[in-house]
Amino acid sequence: MKRFTILRSFRLRIFIIILLVGLLTAEVMRYAQLSNYRSQLVSERTMEVMEAARITANKLISYNYLQNPSSELIEAQLQQLSMFFEGRIIVIDENFRVLADTYDISVGKTMIGEEVIRCYQGKTITNYDSGSRYIEVVVPIVPLTKPGEEEQTEGVLLISASTADIFRNAADIGRRAVIIEIVFMMLVVGIAAIVAGVIVRPFDRVTKAIGSVVTFDDETPVVSDYKETQEIVEAFNKLRQRLKVLDDSRQEFVSNVSHELKTPIASIKVLADSLNVQEEVPVEVYKDFMQDISVEIDRENEIITDLLNLVRMEKGASDLRIENRNINELLEQIVKRLGPLARKNEVDLILESHRPVNADIDEVKFTQAITNIIENGIKYNKHPGWVKIALDADHQYMTIDISDSGVGIPEAEQGHIYERFYRGDKSHSKEISGTGLGLSLTRKSILLHRGSIEVNSVVGEGTDFVVKIPLSYIQEQEKK
Repeated sequence: MKRFTILRSFRLRIFIIILLVGLLTAEVMRYAQLSNYRSQLVSERTMEVMEAARITANKLISYNYLQNPSSELIEAQLQQLSMFFEGRIIVIDENFRVLADTYDISVGKTMIGEEVIRCYQGKTITNYDSGSRYIEVVVPIVPLTKPGEEEQTEGVLLISASTADIFRNAADIGRRAVIIEIVFMMLVVGIAAIVAGVIVRPFDRVTKAIGSVVTFDDETPVVSDYKETQEIVEAFNKLRQRLKVLDDSRQEFVSNVSHELKTPIASIKVLADSLNVQEEVPVEVYKDFMQDISVEIDRENEIITDLLNLVRMEKGASDLRIENRNINELLEQIVKRLGPLARKNEVDLILESHRPVNADIDEVKFTQAITNIIENGIKYNKHPGWVKIALDADHQYMTIDISDSGVGIPEAEQGHIYERFYRGDKSHSKEISGTGLGLSLTRKSILLHRGSIEVNSVVGEGTDFVVKIPLSYIQEQEKK
């Protein structure tokens, strides 16, 4: 039931998307067509007004109207032209005095404006005021001259024409377009319903197939006969395989954690019970038991600390405290700190620094990573043996090569050494302590530094770890 509800919801979303796209397209087209229609008509009206203005200016010169503004014929033509354009006509002489005004408002007054001044310079001015929806044309009144004579402007003719009729016609066309849009919308609704059904149909079978996969025990891959859903099915099968691996890893991790945490507690329980059942325990035995209990507590604490560090590193590089540090000095400190353990195991520590190296690192995590590798080289070594640490760098990366003369790692186990709690067959003996988390922490720390780690090992001859880390740490950009 839930599956079909999801499909109906998906079909509805597809339907709504197609419908909105169709309506938006229709609305944009209608607006664009009306806008282009109005712009084209305004442009044509402007050209028409300019032509009428030039003709009228020539008539004003022919009838010598600027010197004798009393021609009834000219005034009648000005009024007729004003009514035709539903606007206003003003005639100005060379002294900026208004000779004629079809509105009878400014006759005899002085009119000085930017357009008028520019027009006296021989320029024709056109302007469209979209707010008032008026076209304004200003043309110079220039007498006819003989060839070679300079033209001289004797007056200015200003015509303003209304575009209200253009917008009225556009409104009528818009109302008709709305009717067409409604019909188009009805067609879009029908097409959207059909297309939504066709699009969702391939997902129906895929959804049923996916819904039948209830456990990881059924490893049968989902198959799709539809080309539209083939990539989705392939991605789902890959995701399912990854989830299966992740689930197996989670179960194994929980099992290992439970075992590793339970072992020290069981030892402490046995030691404590042994003390409780005995009466008048000698001080020497009591101290011996308490020392064993302390060792087990330290082991438990070490496991918990490594687990917490591993969890923190899983969150990413946000907790890194990057500083530019002298790597030569850090390696010297690590070698000095591990000196007692090396001498106890009859292992010589050799540090070779080919050049001074400074790099951007988190000192704590970097030191812990390198220490884990060197400490493993000491623990799993021959007696006597050696561990050599070689530091080198180029213009971009530093390289730390840590090799030893130890027992080596079998080739079959080299792919598992970075797994949590993995210690190999020879490391399960109680003679060598450890939590099995060291190399996992090491690899995570190096990856957080944008570095890499490689291992080469031969059983009975030794192991070589190569760590490569950028000298300059580049903060990864946050994903949006």
